[in-house]
Amino acid sequence: METKYGFTLMSVSEFDSWLKAQQVSRIIGLIQNHHTYLPDYTHFTGRNHFERLQSMKHYHMVSNGWSNIAQTFTTFPDGTIAACRPLNDVPVGIKGHNSRGICIEHFGNFDAGKDQMSAAHRDTIIKVNALLCRRFNLPVDTDHIVYHHWYDLNSGLRRDGLGVTKSCPGTAFFGGNKVADANAGFIPLIKESLSKMGGSYDSSQTNEQAVIGNGIVTASSLYIRTGPGTDYNTAGSLSAGSLVDIYESKNGWLKIAKPNNWVAERHVIRVEKKKVKASSLYVRSGPGGGYSRLGALPKDTEVLVYENRNGWSRVDINEKWVSSAFLV
Repeated sequence: METKYGFTLMSVSEFDSWLKAQQVSRIIGLIQNHHTYLPDYTHFTGRNHFERLQSMKHYHMVSNGWSNIAQTFTTFPDGTIAACRPLNDVPVGIKGHNSRGICIEHFGNFDAGKDQMSAAHRDTIIKVNALLCRRFNLPVDTDHIVYHHWYDLNSGLRRDGLGVTKSCPGTAFFGGNKVADANAGFIPLIKESLSKMGGSYDSSQTNEQAVIGNGIVTASSLYIRTGPGTDYNTAGSLSAGSLVDIYESKNGWLKIAKPNNWVAERHVIRVEKKKVKASSLYVRSGPGGGYSRLGALPKDTEVLVYENRNGWSRVDINEKWVSSAFLV
């Protein structure tokens, strides 16, 4: 394990130990798989991990104006993996789907006819997805392990490859970039890897209290305290957009995780988790049937309701509304 320029480079076994030791206060529910496209394998020497990461961070911050490098993790052709930003930071991965997401950038261009994925890289990609599912108790399926290609770049809605998309993580990524390709050539490998790990992750960090609600962090950086007040020690921070469970409210403070993780309530917007009960539910640009259609959500899609108005629910920080009658 080596740390440089704020990045930590690890083997898969080191990553397993590192991941178990992390205290994560936001909800994790989506593992995003991306490829870098550029840089690709021709830009990797086997010794320039940190230089490549620093270059990506510079591009994301200077050219794109983001506060940090986009991805949570980067995997490399030699089978190593780098932690690029704290797990409590919301990544910049898929529009509208980052609050509970982890963004993994796989170094290379995996479109057909481009980079031939190395055996070491392939093994790491499978194991990292499996380890993240184990750590955060996620089902191994295409609702929780996703490709960038499945989401419309303009609306942020999942359209499974329709609309305006990137090919990311590549048209040849584990047999293709479609949902059917993932179910045939990627998901079974992750399930097999998880099975070989011998059981579920011991989730001793989970909170025994009942969840009384959910919230989205609005501050650019919000201190986590060991008690309900500024007199308590800090225990990390959360970035804007983080989705958190709420276990208790006391004197303007919210308990969000075990053992004693508290944040100031004034920097958290309350949201409500719902699911789509209709076979297909139109998303509109405003709270009414007269507003334009932006796309549709399939049955059982989980949404966060930010606001209710006249029988309509806003399900995004931006203007995306659905009929409340079809949510449960």
